[in-house]
Amino acid sequence: MVTRFAPSPTGHLHLGHAHSALFAARLARDGGGSFLLRLEDIDPQRCRSEFAEAIFEDLAWLGLSWELPVRVQSAHLSDFSAALDQLNARGLLYPCFCTRADISREIAASANAPHGPDGPLYPGACRALGAVERATRIAAGTPFAWRLDMMRAIAEAGDLAFIDDDVEHTATPGIFGDVVLGRKDVPASYHLCVTHDDALQGVTLVTRAEDLRPATHLHRLLQALMGWPVPRWRHHALLVGPDGRRFAKRDRSVSLRELRASGRTAAEVRAMAGFAD
Repeated sequence: MVTRFAPSPTGHLHLGHAHSALFAARLARDGGGSFLLRLEDIDPQRCRSEFAEAIFEDLAWLGLSWELPVRVQSAHLSDFSAALDQLNARGLLYPCFCTRADISREIAASANAPHGPDGPLYPGACRALGAVERATRIAAGTPFAWRLDMMRAIAEAGDLAFIDDDVEHTATPGIFGDVVLGRKDVPASYHLCVTHDDALQGVTLVTRAEDLRPATHLHRLLQALMGWPVPRWRHHALLVGPDGRRFAKRDRSVSLRELRASGRTAAEVRAMAGFAD
C-alpha cells in the first residue's frame, strides 16, 4: 500500500490538513506500506517557499515521517506538458479563447445551463471553432486554455468504474463538462497533475476529504485515457470547527503554527485532529 498527502503551499496548515495527513499515514502504517509527501505548487501566484518549509516543519512536529525525495510539482512542469501534448495529439483537447466574462454571459443567456460539481458547465462555444480559426487566434497571441473534449474522451475511454471506500462505482466524468486541463498562467490543472503524479509515484490508495469525491470520476477518465494505473480511493469526512464550519485557508482557520505557539503539544493537536494517541 502506498498513500500520500499532497498539500499546496499557499498558506499554513490547519487542523483539516492535519487530519488528512494523519489519515493517510495511519492507513499506510496499518497496511505495512509507504506514506508519501508531495507539494502541489503549480500555481506561481499563490504558492510560496516559506509555506513549503512550514509544511515540512509542521508535519514533522506532528510526528509524521515520509519517503524521500519529496516530489515538488513545480520542478516537473515538463512532465505535465508532455501529458497535455499526448492528449492534444489525439484530438482530445481544444483551445478555448473565452474569458470568464464571456463564459458568464453565455451561461446567463441560457435558460437551463447545466451544472456540475464546480458550478455551471462550460457552454462549449470554442468547441465548434474550425482548425483555421483556432490557428489564427493562437498565432495572434490570443490567450487560451486547453479544454478536454469530454464527449470524445468518454467515447474513447468507454465504460469505466472505480473502487471508493471498498464499493465499486460507475464513473460519470461527463458531470464536469469540457474541463480545463491547462492554461498559460498555470501549465496544467490540478486534475491532470494529481492523476499523473499518483501514477508516477505508484500510489495505490488515494485518500482525501469527501468534498473531492466527485473529482474521482474525472480522474478515472484521465487514467483510462493515459493508460495510467488505477488506485483505490478512500474519502474521509471534513473536519469542522466548533461553529460547524469546515477548516479552510481562505477562512483563516487556526493554523498548526498558531496552535504550536499557544503551547499545545503535538499529542494534543493530533487529538484535536481526530487521532488521539
